Amino acid sequence: MSDTTVEPRYASEMAENVFGAQERASGSFELPGLLKLTTALVVLENLYRSRGAPAHAVLEQQLFELMFDIVPADAAAILLAEAGHVDVLASCRADALDRRLLEQAIVRGAPVIHNGGGCSSAAIPMTLAGRVVGVLYAVYRDADIETLTAFAGLAAMAIHHAREREFLEAENLRLRSENALEHSMIGESEGMRRLCQMIRRLARGNSTVLIRGESGTGKELVARAIHRNGSRAAMPFVAINCAAVTETLLESEFFGHEKGAFTGAVTQKKGRFEVANGGTVFLDEIGELAPGLQAKLLRVLQEHEFERVGGTRSIRVDIRVIAATNRDLESAMRSGGFRPDLFYRLNVVTLDTPPLRERREDIPLLAAFFAQRSARAAGTRVTGLSDRARACLLAYDWPGNIRELENAIERAVVLGTTDMILAEDLPEAIVEAEPPQSATGSYHEAIRETKKRLVIDALDRARGNFTEAARLLDVHPNYLHRLATQLKVRRRSA
Repeated sequence: MSDTTVEPRYASEMAENVFGAQERASGSFELPGLLKLTTALVVLENLYRSRGAPAHAVLEQQLFELMFDIVPADAAAILLAEAGHVDVLASCRADALDRRLLEQAIVRGAPVIHNGGGCSSAAIPMTLAGRVVGVLYAVYRDADIETLTAFAGLAAMAIHHAREREFLEAENLRLRSENALEHSMIGESEGMRRLCQMIRRLARGNSTVLIRGESGTGKELVARAIHRNGSRAAMPFVAINCAAVTETLLESEFFGHEKGAFTGAVTQKKGRFEVANGGTVFLDEIGELAPGLQAKLLRVLQEHEFERVGGTRSIRVDIRVIAATNRDLESAMRSGGFRPDLFYRLNVVTLDTPPLRERREDIPLLAAFFAQRSARAAGTRVTGLSDRARACLLAYDWPGNIRELENAIERAVVLGTTDMILAEDLPEAIVEAEPPQSATGSYHEAIRETKKRLVIDALDRARGNFTEAARLLDVHPNYLHRLATQLKVRRRSA
């Protein structure tokens, strides 16, 4: 009995030797063997596209089906060599492995064969880029070592690609899980991407957030997205509009009241902060909060406790506070309208929502969404926007932001007479903002120039007084201000 070491060759060289020997012996390739070996790598590289079976189970099945189809072996095993350890990936009828043979194959980097007892055992290193990644172990009576070596090379590539695919799929799943952001916002602009990145980061913590932006930019949607993607998502999200409730009722709305605390308090009532325990409180229009309530809110933020109106017992709450405002709170602090200590307590992290005029590329997406929603509500059908309607929407500055766009589209759907939203269906102020037509003497350009001359003439007659000029034109002063801005009419001095 003796052990034989075979000179190592790469899989491609072994396959070439196998086919070359066949060609020299018979004058032509043995077609079945050629097809099996030349298609093996393609088959194995695509194993992990299979669905419904574990990756290693699919690999094991396919490798051994190919192994015993090509090589008449009695038993076989595929082992992985990593960091000095050899682990069995899969085996078939290989109850006992010659560990000495395996170690020699790894150390030498070449096939090692043991002959004796009427059969042979071979340990063939599975090499990839000159590195041993595993061992193919086979027990056989009549097999070609070069064919086994070629197969070992194919198996090494298959395992490497399978592991690489497995890692990439796991990494992709991890990144998708980390980057998944549940929200109700619409837009693909750079401003929206930056906003979503900030939301994703803020959702992980519990810091107080101050959302700043113009009216109608979706500050509440941002607050809801922070809540829905954070650890408090399963708990309540309670929104309070500080400008919509009178000061006398807002304290009860915030903190609740005891029975008999004031006239009409016939039962005990829990406040919004108590209802939101464990979740998030969203304070919209925080800049409108009365000075007396500002002090009480500051205590809640610092101590996480309060008393109901008319009560004496302190109630502790675990809440995250997100506030929003369209006001300049720094100016309000300087004028005494907003407490500096509350501002600094709220302004732990600031998030700015971009106005619609700074994300114009999102306007068609938003318009399409609002059009479909309004059409469903009205029981009508809308197929899209005309080119001129789109141009009008993109040219307008949207002082009312997304809320104004939503209202404009709803109006167009309700008043429109065709399946397509036309420029004529949009509010007049939006149509007037469309850039002048390139064609000389066009209808819309003529109307625009006529309006501009009328406004200039009225302002000249009123000596620059907008109120008087509006009276002369029989329009509201606010409309005249907006029209003068759109037409780029400079204010006349008195």
